[in-house]
Amino acid sequence: MMVKAEDKCEVWAVDEEKVLKAKKGLPPDEAFTVLAETFGALADSNRAKILHSLLNQELCVCDIACVVGISESAISQHLRILRTLRLVKQRKQGRMMYYSLNDDHIRQLLEICLEHTRHS
Repeated sequence: MMVKAEDKCEVWAVDEEKVLKAKKGLPPDEAFTVLAETFGALADSNRAKILHSLLNQELCVCDIACVVGISESAISQHLRILRTLRLVKQRKQGRMMYYSLNDDHIRQLLEICLEHTRHS
């Protein structure tokens, strides 16, 4: 990645107090790992569509496949990743497996990201 001149300070001067304050405010590295994995999951458009389709309703794998327009097998692979990251939860009813968002934080995250794209 090429660093542009406007992305750099003209003079190297570190404000140690601000750096120390920023470092003290950092969550543990594990939190950033989970954060990066979460955004990585959202970086795939099909997984983002799956989450969006679950914003206001619970859906079975067949329904999700029809909404997203990919095979049930592909949907299952995406759902496995989303489950592992605790973005979705599943519920079995008879022979059907239903999925929904894991909690309201996921809804808020998706809505904020979509709102951000509308202002870009």
